[in-house]
Formats: sequence, C-alpha cells, structure tokens
Amino acid sequence: MPTKRTCDYTGEEIEPGTGVMYVKNDGTVLHFVNSKAEKNYFMGREARDLEWIGTDDGPGAGEDEA
Repeated sequence: MPTKRTCDYTGEEIEPGTGVMYVKNDGTVLHFVNSKAEKNYFMGREARDLEWIGTDDGPGAGEDEA
C-alpha cells in the first residue's frame, strides 16, 4: 500500500499519486500538495501568513463566532 506524505509547506496530507515532488541537488526531497504551495515555498513566503492554508494559529484563533 502506498504511503501518504505530508506537504512540506502547508502540512496537508498528500494522496498517493498526486502532488509535486521536488529533488534538490543535494538529494533533499520536498513534497508539495500542489504547484501553488511549491511556488509560494520558493518565493520565500511564510505558510502561517496565508489565509488559504487554513491554519488556526492566526489572530482570533480559538474564539467562537457569534
């Protein structure tokens, strides 16, 4: 059975047969859920600053909406 991997940028689980695998010259392997995550990683953007990633550690995290 194929193993599921996690995205090195977003932390999402990647289904087998999908995603982007990037191999650096030094042999390091990076896995990305999609090309959008790959491009943002190489632009140097912080994952925690982007709304589409959906992390719950931003301003107002844990507060109930009324």
